Amino acid sequence: MAFLRGIYIIWYREVLRLRRDKARFFGAFAMPLLWLLIFGGGLRGPIGSMAPGVDFTRFLYPGIISMTVLMPAFMGGLSVVWDREFGFLKEVLVAPVSRSAVALGKVLGGATVAIFQGLVVLALGPVLGITFSPLLVLQIIPLMLLLALAMGGLGTFIASRMKSMEGFQVIMQLVVMPTIFLSGVLFPVGQLPGWLSTLVKLNPVTYGVDSIRQLMLGGPALADAATPLRLVLFGHTMSVIDDAAIIAVFSAVTVGLAMWAFNAQE
Repeated sequence: MAFLRGIYIIWYREVLRLRRDKARFFGAFAMPLLWLLIFGGGLRGPIGSMAPGVDFTRFLYPGIISMTVLMPAFMGGLSVVWDREFGFLKEVLVAPVSRSAVALGKVLGGATVAIFQGLVVLALGPVLGITFSPLLVLQIIPLMLLLALAMGGLGTFIASRMKSMEGFQVIMQLVVMPTIFLSGVLFPVGQLPGWLSTLVKLNPVTYGVDSIRQLMLGGPALADAATPLRLVLFGHTMSVIDDAAIIAVFSAVTVGLAMWAFNAQE
């Protein structure tokens, strides 16, 4: 019971910080939304239809939702560095609370913030002419959670080894931007050059993006297994379940690393 209470307290603190920091909330989804409006609106005409009933804006939209989730989830690790610099983390680590609970609370707090921001962008779909059913939203939320846990665990693990916010921000740029660009957010992953295809398939986030895109596009757009919109791994065309399984394993690994890193701190 004490373990769960420790998780809840740390989780609640992370959520409370979002409520008090409105600039952080708006900034986290404003940039992905600009990408959607600028890239989607600017390239829709030149690129044209990518599949039956799928223009570039509709193709890009699931990727932008994924981006909106993964960025704040990873940035949640920044609070670890902030707490260390101001001495709060030391007090938490010497408190009679499991360090694993602290790590889980941090990851879950960042994941909650990320999912909320992802849902805000998802709610803007009808404004952009993209419609979907409430059932689809319920199907997407677990995938968003897996992606948020994966990146939240990775961000918390890295942050637990950093000594300054400046250092973490440098590492964040080196990790987040390549992760985004090599995940298929901005381009189809089905017919890439060999070296680029290998990098994309080695990126676990690719499978989170692909699963959300499959759910949101669905139907005739993905009926042909040979379409460049489908991800193929070792000759197997990935399904939503396949993608979810891979991102779940990655989530378990990163969250486990975050817990280990907290327990290993002096």
